[in-house]
Amino acid sequence: MLLAIDMGNTQTALGLFDGEELVHAWRMPTDRSFTVDELHVRLHGYFRMYDMTLDAVDAVAFAGVVPELNRAWRRVAERLSARAVVVGPDTAAVTRVRAKNPAEVGADRIANATAAVKYYGAPAIVVDFGTATNIDVVDDEGYYIGGAIAPGLRISMDALVSRAARLSSVPLEAPAHAIGANTVEAVQSGAVLGTAAMAEGLVARIKRELGAADATVIATGGLAPVIAGSTDVFDAVDSQLTLRGICEIYRRVH
Repeated sequence: MLLAIDMGNTQTALGLFDGEELVHAWRMPTDRSFTVDELHVRLHGYFRMYDMTLDAVDAVAFAGVVPELNRAWRRVAERLSARAVVVGPDTAAVTRVRAKNPAEVGADRIANATAAVKYYGAPAIVVDFGTATNIDVVDDEGYYIGGAIAPGLRISMDALVSRAARLSSVPLEAPAHAIGANTVEAVQSGAVLGTAAMAEGLVARIKRELGAADATVIATGGLAPVIAGSTDVFDAVDSQLTLRGICEIYRRVH
């Protein structure tokens, strides 16, 4: 079985695949101080939740933005005697990237573009709600061509709270109305509905530039369900899109 790992700046998503089927998925904090032993113990615990052992893993594929954890996960794969594939330059031959500096394109964005084409067709626009809000654009030939990066919802809230500590207890959920009747609702409107409105505006601009009004728009990332409920801009919500892209890239390599 394949263990796919998507290392973000804040959270790491893990998915266990049997062929193309995602069997189990977990999330854990992305902590640069984690040692190989700590990662191994956490992984062991996740598998025990389903009465499984790590012997089930024969391959590990990962995409990440944290170099030190890339190295640590490689060593975990070695402990498991599992094949290791890192999405990026080593997998460029099986992915489609048409950008000015392909080496600068994040591995998670390549995985998103790959999965978008496979499961939803091209052209496509992926809005990934994570630490940052990334918008990944795939043209009608199936190539990743660029996109946009904005501060993520949690980053925005952290910045607001750092200047206004009384707002720290506001839950990240959509309010019933855009006009907040109290401070909590007003912050929720600005944060959640504001993020949804930003996605709507950027998607509309991108569609015009692509000349593709019918481009499929997919929401993904940990906060996708929160935002997607506040807008009709998305054709699909696929919280596991990045993991599925990592799996597809691995399948192309092997």
